[in-house]
Amino acid sequence: MRSLSRTLLLISLGCLAALPPAALRAAEDEEEGHPLAALGLRHIGPAITSGRISDFAFHPERKQEFFVATASGNLWKTTDNAITWTPLFESEGSYAIGDVALDPSDTKIVWVGTGENNAQRSVAYGDGLYKSIDGGKTWKNVGLKDSGHISQIWIDPDESNHVLVAAQGPLWSDGGDRGLYRTTDGGATWARILDIDPHTGVNEFVVDPRDREVIVASSYQRRRHVWVLINGGPGSGIHKTTDGGRTWNRITTGLPEDQMGRIGLAGAPSEPDMIYAIIEANDEEKGVYRSTDFGESWEKRSGHMTTSPQYYNEIVVDPKDPRRVYSLDTFTNVSEDGGASFAKVPFEWRHVDDHALWIDPDETAHLYIGGDGGIYESWDRGRTWRHVRNLSITQFYRIQPDDDEPFYNVCGGTQDNNSLCAPSRTTVIHGITNSDWTMVLGGDGYKPQFDPRDPDIIYAQYQYGGLNRYDRRTRERVAITPHPEQGENNYKWNWNTPLLVSPHDPERLYYAAEYLFRSDDRGDTWRKVSPDLTRRLDRNALEVMGRIWSIDAIAKNDSTSIYGSIIGLSESPLQEGLIFAGTDDGVISVTEDGGANWRRVDKFPGVPDMSYVEDLVASVHNPDVAYAVIDNHKRGDYRPYVLRTTGGAAGNRSAATCRPADRRIRSPRTMSMRISCSSAPSSGCSSPRTAAAAGTG
Repeated sequence: MRSLSRTLLLISLGCLAALPPAALRAAEDEEEGHPLAALGLRHIGPAITSGRISDFAFHPERKQEFFVATASGNLWKTTDNAITWTPLFESEGSYAIGDVALDPSDTKIVWVGTGENNAQRSVAYGDGLYKSIDGGKTWKNVGLKDSGHISQIWIDPDESNHVLVAAQGPLWSDGGDRGLYRTTDGGATWARILDIDPHTGVNEFVVDPRDREVIVASSYQRRRHVWVLINGGPGSGIHKTTDGGRTWNRITTGLPEDQMGRIGLAGAPSEPDMIYAIIEANDEEKGVYRSTDFGESWEKRSGHMTTSPQYYNEIVVDPKDPRRVYSLDTFTNVSEDGGASFAKVPFEWRHVDDHALWIDPDETAHLYIGGDGGIYESWDRGRTWRHVRNLSITQFYRIQPDDDEPFYNVCGGTQDNNSLCAPSRTTVIHGITNSDWTMVLGGDGYKPQFDPRDPDIIYAQYQYGGLNRYDRRTRERVAITPHPEQGENNYKWNWNTPLLVSPHDPERLYYAAEYLFRSDDRGDTWRKVSPDLTRRLDRNALEVMGRIWSIDAIAKNDSTSIYGSIIGLSESPLQEGLIFAGTDDGVISVTEDGGANWRRVDKFPGVPDMSYVEDLVASVHNPDVAYAVIDNHKRGDYRPYVLRTTGGAAGNRSAATCRPADRRIRSPRTMSMRISCSSAPSSGCSSPRTAAAAGTG
């Protein structure tokens, strides 16, 4: 029964991560007689680190009342300065929010732009624009459903029906609803008033408070796929209209002459003619620029730039001091001299990676900042901070239970908030609290694994292959990642590297880059048990936005895993040595003898070539059966693909057979080894016994 409970917990958390709440409730209502219908979800946290915040919207008169938009945890509201929270977006079509705006003339009207407004590797898309006229109790989708990522909403303070929206557009494909949009009827109809090209949207804009027809906007060309990021191009720039968007001029005076990337814009509330821009460009031209004639001309103030503009590049000007400018970044910086120089805002005891900043217009030393670690409040311009530790919106990549007694533990790897563990229940009347959650490893985590004989031994990892063996009793961490020998290239560890404890030997671990590694002594030594199982493609030779880009393209491949690595990994619990491995470039390989011989499949019926093999699971009932889920959304294909093979242990053996030399590799230093492969064909080799089913989603 305890095992069943763990299984149900994983199913529940997995569903929460994958489906909108409305879909979950619909499924529950459809079959009240389902055996799981009576099992309610039990919240276990955590709020110890909270999670990624994307925007704030404060009530103009009651500062203790405000909305918080999150990157993947919907919309929340507090009326008591963060003592309690109410979720407001549980039943809508998107859980990712880029912007929230409160109507200044009617605070019951709330607008939400869905889709996180960044281009990071772990980013969720949205389904357009939502509006509430009752303070967030009910919502209506009012359009721009193919915008993907909405970055800014402006509501006319004198006319509630007049709204401007900046849409970055789909991140993984061209077209869609991208550009600057206007409605004059409260969202019933929309007009695109700034349209650059199918690859370029609008990042931010500033409206002249003296004349609503005068607008300065920054266009933003970018594209991400599994293998690449391009965060700029000829479409990026600054544009100005003086007639409400009927005509536009591209501004060039004082701006970079080469191609630009993401451009953040902010006007100075106390100096209407002054606008600041933080511009991603080449090393000589990037930096902070300022205009004193509302965007007609610009001067470069400094070379200050954020660490990763696709993730940051937002600036905020102090409402009372036009020379005080904040630059949100891994560590937020502030300038006191109009952008000429910057210094870090104090961050002692505060999380990094900031994405949202609110400055109290009446008391500008009062700040709220939001980022990957949740919400922080300061009353002294950042010298000291209060962390809001009751908003449990941590982004988990994967979770895993152990076999501890009397209560099993749940551990998971998170986005930028460590690998965390907590008991599934406690004997304390208050239930599970923040103090019950513990950190076993820093960084971004993935799916921890346990020694099945000893739940105090945890195998956890941080991004790009940083594998550790952790002992909860002693808190000792031992780094056990396989390292290349001298003369060997670095291995291609993915951001989320697959890890497996063999169901047949608790001492045996499998870990994968482009090769599969095996350890029989809990990671103290390793050996390769496969050749390179990927397509071995040169990602720089693949087309992006219709062309092959120079290595000097803006932010090319930044925040992107090295292409060509194993992602999905599973060993049959019924047959030792029957292992399935799937790659980020669309290959599934199978060995029946622990890696001595391999066969591969790189074409699947109904599935586009090179699609990302997200996960593999060997059947617990039949060694010939295994399942794969394939995810192609990072090429603009949102259909889910679920595959099943019935030829796992007895499939087609006509594909390439590769045998790695059996040489032991020590960790962290390794010994070199040779891979010898037969000349059998290595292309599409699907077995007649392999069946694929593609969902239409």
